[in-house]
Amino acid sequence: MESLSSRRGASIPTHSGLVICIVASWTIVSIAKALPDLQQTLVDLAAEVSELQVPKIGVFPDEFLGASAGLKEAAVAVMRAKRKKNGAGRRDEGRPVCEVTEFGAVGSGEVYETAAIQAAIDACGSLPGGGTVYLPPGTFLTGTVFLRSNITLWIDEGATLLGSPLQKDFPTSSSQWYTILAKDVQNVELTGGGVVSGQGLKFVVKFEERKNVMVSWNTTGACHGNECRPRLIGFVNCKNVHIWNLLLQEPPLWCLHILNTDMVSIHDLVIIGDFNTPNTDGIDIDSSNNTVIKDCHIDTGDDGICPKTQQGPLHNLTVTDCWIRSKSCAVKLGSETRADFDSLHFEWLTIVDSHRGIGLQLRDSGSVNNVTFANIQMSTRYYDPSWWGLAEPIYITACPRTPTTKVGSITNVHFINITATSENGIFMAGSNESHLQGLNFKNVSVSMKRSTNFSSGLQDYRPGCRGLVEHRTSGVFMAFVEDVSMDDVKLQWKQENGLSDWGLPLDLIPSSVNNINLLGFHSSYPDHQVYS
Repeated sequence: MESLSSRRGASIPTHSGLVICIVASWTIVSIAKALPDLQQTLVDLAAEVSELQVPKIGVFPDEFLGASAGLKEAAVAVMRAKRKKNGAGRRDEGRPVCEVTEFGAVGSGEVYETAAIQAAIDACGSLPGGGTVYLPPGTFLTGTVFLRSNITLWIDEGATLLGSPLQKDFPTSSSQWYTILAKDVQNVELTGGGVVSGQGLKFVVKFEERKNVMVSWNTTGACHGNECRPRLIGFVNCKNVHIWNLLLQEPPLWCLHILNTDMVSIHDLVIIGDFNTPNTDGIDIDSSNNTVIKDCHIDTGDDGICPKTQQGPLHNLTVTDCWIRSKSCAVKLGSETRADFDSLHFEWLTIVDSHRGIGLQLRDSGSVNNVTFANIQMSTRYYDPSWWGLAEPIYITACPRTPTTKVGSITNVHFINITATSENGIFMAGSNESHLQGLNFKNVSVSMKRSTNFSSGLQDYRPGCRGLVEHRTSGVFMAFVEDVSMDDVKLQWKQENGLSDWGLPLDLIPSSVNNINLLGFHSSYPDHQVYS
């Protein structure tokens, strides 16, 4: 079998990358069998993933490499141009169409149309083989709508599904607080080229540049804590799901939540969350298996793509060709890690101006095994310390959430062909309870350059564990780790903004570190002296 490296010029271990891509291909073809009208598109996508014949870094225009006010418009333009090029249109040949205006919706944006939209969904869902629920151009204000099996919800270009900001328009149970919710259904598609908006700015109590103060519905007793707001879209206990070609914007909380769901294809989404609003994760894959995420643009105030295991294991996740900016962590595993993660593959990502690039936060009893991050370009920077993260390009921690937690393990994680410009270094810290094992770095280059005036000299173990700890800055920090391999790892120290703790290549706690293999570790300083 031809290796991945010969196909894209990358050096990727076939024991992790190739297997997961094959699984991804099988996953999408399985969805296609369940949804005959989507078969050709999904088969084409499966072929792209399995052959890795996708554009390299730079799938978005050059201007995307910097954060600017025009990113949303540019991302939407790319999505629509791609849709036009591929000839995407409403595909309802041979399927009934339930247009919401025929059920009483008017699309004015001034009256609630929950009942009309739900009636159209129910009508299509009750037909043999289902059908397409169609939202024409217009603005449709709604509370929670529930999808049914065997339907496509087509939100056309020019149409906006506008989520309510009022608690009375959502179900009583906070577990069902979504604008769109699919629960216990199968063979469902969400697409069309339109917009789903959660009106997240209407949930802001006080606007602050460091972090907005948000409304909380916990005063009603329906939930607890300060994250009591609705998510935008949820798929819970579902099978065979296809989500693509939409703009998702202003989520009050998480944007797209995939929970306990099997066989999911997500691609060509533009996700825009307010950059100062906490907990507005882009895509949360939670206790779900056999998922492919591809060609998405995510610009949000919290984690970009966030696999979790709150209720069960997460296996076979492939993420490729995405652009991400986050005020928290662009790609983060955890911190909810109650069950195991296995066979995860992240490749050809562009991460821009994020508070943390790649993060693994193990805090619970689940374990992480067989994860690959390959062919990734990133820049990280400091934001306000109220956000988790300290501009680390790569961050790996395993420590108990509470004093009574039995924490799992992190093993066999690979970082291959990573290029970063960062204000901080690589951070690896296990704990007495859980040593990190089998971490492999190959062809990793980090340019250490200060771009903000935030103070350094801290390590961030949040949530739980040790919190924020005073410690000097280093290019690579290791504690409670075993079997670490670094092959062709380069650090380049540049602008330091007058910091006194600038230029330390490697920092570790000797008694906690075992079997470290430095095959090619280089650190260059402002005086051009090289240490290897």
